[in-house]
Amino acid sequence: MTIDRAGLAGFLRRRRAALQPEDVGLVRGARRRTSGLRREEVALLCNMSTDYYAKLERQRGPEPSEQLIASIARGLHLSVDERDHLLRLAGLNAPARRPADPHVSPGLLRILERMDDTPAEIITELGETLHQSPLGVALTGDRTSYRGPARSIGYRRFVDPATRQLYAPEDHPLHTRVFASGLRQIATLRGPGSRAAYFVNLLLAESKEFRQVWEKHEVAIPPLVKRFVHPDVGMLELHYQSLADPERSHRLSVFTAVPGTESHEKLQRLTAVAASSPTHSMPCR
Repeated sequence: MTIDRAGLAGFLRRRRAALQPEDVGLVRGARRRTSGLRREEVALLCNMSTDYYAKLERQRGPEPSEQLIASIARGLHLSVDERDHLLRLAGLNAPARRPADPHVSPGLLRILERMDDTPAEIITELGETLHQSPLGVALTGDRTSYRGPARSIGYRRFVDPATRQLYAPEDHPLHTRVFASGLRQIATLRGPGSRAAYFVNLLLAESKEFRQVWEKHEVAIPPLVKRFVHPDVGMLELHYQSLADPERSHRLSVFTAVPGTESHEKLQRLTAVAASSPTHSMPCR
């Protein structure tokens, strides 16, 4: 791997600007004008000279070691995903993960097959739906029928206006960040020439919105709650959980509603509709 100086510098600047002194145990001065942390503050947190850290943000200086990157990750309070992303930008190895494989493991399929009353789907690391539960189809439509880049929900999110109609309008800014940050993580993991990198180039060329959010250098923003807009039952607020396949880069995504809530009642109504009409689904998005 080779160092991506521009990507490394951009990521460090964005993370530094996103942190406030109180986030890292520093005292905010009365005359402070900087929106985030100062370079000298980050250098102090990372146990390095301000000059060396400044060179990294200016795409200069020697290539950082794994120990130095680990120190920066601690100083900037990065998540594990963000730390691994930083290592790869620095041209260093991060914990290996297997590439996506369209063959779903029998174990994951067995779990999905037992979810008759729960919206669930098995997806690749690029958000391509491989299998859905019946209630998953009733909630979102058949997501397995797409071809080409449109197989990815992340790609459709930026180029297909109809895809947005599946979610509450006020949540669109967050979803934009979620999809872009997830794609950044996978593209860095798989590297140049990968399908993830191909998707990035497509979206940079096709979507102004994607270009704008891509510049934020965000990584792995978790979508813990999603609000779906269904044409038959209306708004459903569903909690999102994900089960990763340890052998492949597949995830089983599951959506549940809190018992006793209006969303739970609506999900039960949707379950009854799906059971009485196995082919029922909302239009594909």
